[in-house]
Amino acid sequence: MIGRPLRAGEGGPDVQQSASGATTDAGVPTAATTDADGSDARTADLPDARDADRSDARTADLFDPRTYVRGVPHATFARLRAEDPVSWHAEPEVLGWPAGPGFWAVTRHADVAHVSRTPEIFSAQLGATQLRDPDPEDLPFIRQMMLNLDPPEHTRMRRILNKGFTPRTVATLSDGIRERARAVVDRIAGWGECDFAEDVGAELPLLTLAELMGVPRQDRKLLVTWTNRIIGYQDDEYAAADPDAKPVNPRSRAALADMFDYAHDLAERKRAEPADDVITVLLHAEVGGERVTVEEFENLFFLFTVAGNDTMHSAIPGGVHTLIEHPDQRAKLLADPALLPTAIEEILRYVPPVIHFRRTATRDTELRGRRIAAGQKVVVFYPSANRDADVFTDPDTFDVARRPNDHLTFGGGPHFCLGANLARLQLRVLLEELLWRLPDMELAGSVERLQSNFISALKHMPVRFTPAA
Repeated sequence: MIGRPLRAGEGGPDVQQSASGATTDAGVPTAATTDADGSDARTADLPDARDADRSDARTADLFDPRTYVRGVPHATFARLRAEDPVSWHAEPEVLGWPAGPGFWAVTRHADVAHVSRTPEIFSAQLGATQLRDPDPEDLPFIRQMMLNLDPPEHTRMRRILNKGFTPRTVATLSDGIRERARAVVDRIAGWGECDFAEDVGAELPLLTLAELMGVPRQDRKLLVTWTNRIIGYQDDEYAAADPDAKPVNPRSRAALADMFDYAHDLAERKRAEPADDVITVLLHAEVGGERVTVEEFENLFFLFTVAGNDTMHSAIPGGVHTLIEHPDQRAKLLADPALLPTAIEEILRYVPPVIHFRRTATRDTELRGRRIAAGQKVVVFYPSANRDADVFTDPDTFDVARRPNDHLTFGGGPHFCLGANLARLQLRVLLEELLWRLPDMELAGSVERLQSNFISALKHMPVRFTPAA
């Protein structure tokens, strides 16, 4: 017998209820896995110390941000998919952040899709969407953010956002994106070398986002500052510390005060002087006769600033780096530009910008034979799902002609990425302007990766190429 599901405000990410009486969710494949002592994992009371030790001893630490400085641990994910696809992992103290209660890592494509599409069991709102727990005093604020909402609240906000992201709106951006992409490539073409991550990867998404939001040119670097502070908080290059040298959590109203102050000022300007941009649309949008509240606008501005900027900032260098590292596939694409649409989908599959999203179980449940207790963290890993051999032939092979390509880079369910088509558009236009103009681009040194367990990004990517006029 399953009790009433947890709801936002009841318990939270630290709730550890009994796993007894768990039920199996319909449509989720289950497999009989065996623990080290020979017992059937479907009947084991998990998690316990034995399973935490067993998982951690044979895998890279999926929680530690330093793991990802060396790249996504694909060998670890491959072992987990084969041997322990829903596995329990510890959360030790790391980089000054306190230890946590542990989490379930979900690594197979079918299970990642199921968790993403079942918010009534796997909630974004209970404990938010990043692996590490928010500070308890910040949780009510964080639960208001679009990424952290569950239906029906999420449904209402999605309807408002849809008004600013219609297919027609995205299509009208194409010429502007082309113009900006060409200008970015023009700027570096004669140099012969550059830091691609900084000089190209950071520039085009910023220019596109600023145009989309109607942010004045002189204010655009503020978007980069806020994004780096929020996304890069685990990385020494961007992290902030308090007077006691302890890391500052950017997921709080206090830490985001300057961004929200700016958002309010921008909103006042847009109300006084409406423009042809998404901010103006959102400020005047109505759903069920209601307009966006002040708090909702703050959180939408946060969503655009961070999700709209950083994911493409990560995807563009990641995609070009992958093409450089696979010269046969780059040559194939250069010889046949008609492959560009499938190449873009393969880039998105092979190097997804987002490493994980976290959900919290609303009730006792079961996934892949593992008993999950209400309140426990369930973390889906997109790089692993995108290399599941049950879905993709030769999943570790980068193939610009791959068809079909059912990757989960944009998530699934109610939180499927609103900007997916805009992301594809930016990648397509940038590659059209870059690849055939600078076809011999190569690495000129080692890449430097962001220290983060949330976003997979190249901070620095030195390249050289034959200068072009």
